[in-house]
Amino acid sequence: MDRRQQKTQQAIFKAFDRLLEKKRFEDISIKDIAEEANIGRSTFYAHFETKADLMDAVCSEIFTHVLSITIPTEQSHDFSTSETSLKNRLIHILHHLKDNGSTTKGVFASGDGQLFLHYFGEYLKEMFNPYVSTIYIQVPDDYVLNHMVTGFAATVNWWLQGGFSPTPEMVADYFMQVNGFVTITKISQ
Repeated sequence: MDRRQQKTQQAIFKAFDRLLEKKRFEDISIKDIAEEANIGRSTFYAHFETKADLMDAVCSEIFTHVLSITIPTEQSHDFSTSETSLKNRLIHILHHLKDNGSTTKGVFASGDGQLFLHYFGEYLKEMFNPYVSTIYIQVPDDYVLNHMVTGFAATVNWWLQGGFSPTPEMVADYFMQVNGFVTITKISQ
């Protein structure tokens, strides 16, 4: 993608973000997005076939970044030199979701949060999967993974409803404690 195309795509993302602050995803039209981005509808279609494709690109950009293997330096937090522990990864995700609050709220509010949960859940599965085998309980691993993914998604929803309060560090700590990461780990055999 050349520089001009990147600039146009960013204008579309920003327009979509502004619209999500005011409207639900279902109520936003491609015409709305094009007008907000100050582009023609044909330009929108040159980048995305549907607004669902745009949502996919926005979610992919958010979640690919926040769930990357290495945690980059951010304005609100820096774990780039810290241990890449599960707790630090959760804190990083929460900070990033808070830093992108209007997009996060807009994506989560669309379709009763189902679109958000679809994208978020797929990325969370990748992140949580390596930790499933460290939990020592007598239930199937796929159940544990499902519990962790849906539990963290529900935690994020609770946190969004509370206006991003308490701090990301506290929310990550709550999740870790409730899910037994603090005291229940598999004993080496």
